[in-house]
Order: sequence, then C-alpha cells, then structure tokens
Amino acid sequence: MAPMVLVASVFVVGVAVVMGLFLGVTRLPGYLAQRKLSSRLDELAAVPDASPDSNEELVKTKFDGVLPGFDRLAAGTERGSRLATWIEQSGVAISLSAVMLISLLLAALFGLIVSMLLRLTVGWVIGGAVGFSLPFVFLRVKRTRRLHAFEENFPEALDLISRALKAGHAFATGLKMVADEMPEPIGPEFRKTFDEQNFGLPLKDALANLTVRIPLLDVRFFSTAVLIQRETGGNLSEILDNLAEVVRERFKLLRQVRVHTAHGRFTGYILLALPAALGVALSFISPEHMHTLFTQKLGQTMLVGAGVMQTVGYFWIRQVIKIEV
Repeated sequence: MAPMVLVASVFVVGVAVVMGLFLGVTRLPGYLAQRKLSSRLDELAAVPDASPDSNEELVKTKFDGVLPGFDRLAAGTERGSRLATWIEQSGVAISLSAVMLISLLLAALFGLIVSMLLRLTVGWVIGGAVGFSLPFVFLRVKRTRRLHAFEENFPEALDLISRALKAGHAFATGLKMVADEMPEPIGPEFRKTFDEQNFGLPLKDALANLTVRIPLLDVRFFSTAVLIQRETGGNLSEILDNLAEVVRERFKLLRQVRVHTAHGRFTGYILLALPAALGVALSFISPEHMHTLFTQKLGQTMLVGAGVMQTVGYFWIRQVIKIEV
C-alpha cells in the first residue's frame, strides 16, 4: 500500500510541476507585458505633485566650484567667460576654479619631478609649463571629440525633426523628440534648447544659445533656416531634409580628402617622431654621448632649439595637410 501511495504522490507532484512550467511559459510573458502596460498607464494618468514642499525648481541653478568667488570674478571678464564657455562645451562637469587649481597642482608636481631628473633650475619652468597645460589639453580633446560626435549625429536629428513636422507636430515637439531619443551630446543640448523655449524664452534666443554652446557651422545654418522660415514662411521639413543631405555630402567629401592626405599626415608623424626615437636609441647605444647633451651648456641649447623647431614643424605640417571642407 505504501509504495502505491508514494508512486501516486510522485505522479501528482510531477504533473503539478509540468503544468506549472507550462503555464509559466505560456502565461508569464503576457502577464508581465500587461503589468508593464498597466504601470505605464498609471504613470501617464498620475497627477503631478504640485505641493509647495516639492524639491524641484524651475530656476536653473549654476554649479558652484571650489572657489565660488573666483568663478564669479572670472565670469565678469571676457576671457574668463570665454574660458568657462569652452569648458562647458567639453561636457566635463567642472568649474573654472577647479581647473585652475588642478593646473597649479600639476605644474608644481611636474616642475619638481623634471627639476629632480635634470638637476637644473630650468626644469621647474619646463615641468611647470607641461603640468599647467595638461588639464587644458584634456579639455580641448574632450571638446573636440564632443563637437565631432554632435556633428556626426546632427543629420539624424534634422531627419527626426523633419519627420515630426511631416507628421503634423509642432517644431517644439520635434526638439523634444530629439532630446528624448538622441544620445549624448546631441540629446542633452537639444533638451536645453527645448527647456529654454518651453519656459518662455523666445525661440530666437534659445537657438542663439544653442549656437553658442555648439559653435558649428551646421548648427548656425539650422538656426538661421528655422528663424527665416518663421518670418517668411515655407516648408521647413523640406529645408531640414536639404540641410541634412548637405551635411552628409560634406562628410563624404571630408572623408575622401582624409584618404588623399593620409600619406602626408603619416609622413609628418614619422618625421616628428624620428628625432625622439633616435634619441632614445642613442641613450642605450651610447649613453655617455647623450649624457653630454644634458650636462653641457651647448647640449642644453641644442635640446631647446630642437624642441622649438619640432614644435614649429608640427604646426607647420598640420597647416599644410589641413583642408577646410
């Protein structure tokens, strides 16, 4: 009797497990999708909290750096304001005072290291200049990459706004669609433009602020086309389609130019790297001869002259192979 009960219990448990797995596979995806849909509908139907205790503010607050007084003083000058805008264009969340403090600390650190290595007073000047410029070089690289990323995605943003206009939406709705669907950096920049005009700033001023944050020729074309269409009328979606096509064709031409100038660029890089590589090789082959360059007055003068000529040659080669499209 006991074996029969055990077999029956195992059979019932096995059937229950199989039925449970079957129902889970067939019903669970639909249940999760319905739950997600219900949650989304509840979010859309929810009434926003308008209580005075809410922490959200409509006034945009400016980030204060480590030295707010220095930031306010620099913002009042033309050069300081330009540098702050330059830092903002890099996309790095840092203040001008923090950049200056980091630059001074790196200048002192690199000056100490280079002076200890060379055992010369001029090492403080060389190391200090290198250390002080490193944060600005980093911000320049970040700014250049961010602007290039914006320029690459800009035609897709124009197409998205054009499709929104063709579907009957307003221009502001197209800006919001770009802000919601496009990645960094184009999405956040269009979000700022949408928020500015949504909170009452005239569209002309909002687009002008966009051209200041993103100093690209294509963005100025976009701003000018929108403002002219607002004043004179016309098919804005067709204008944006044509502008997107022009930007894409310019990218195609620019890539063709880079292919044709690749030989000159690589030749310039080899010529610039050859003296440094030869110096390192000679340091292992004949250390006493290379040591003379760092200890004798004539050798130090030759090193400084070589560095100056290498720098001039670098910028000269860049100007030779630089072609504006």
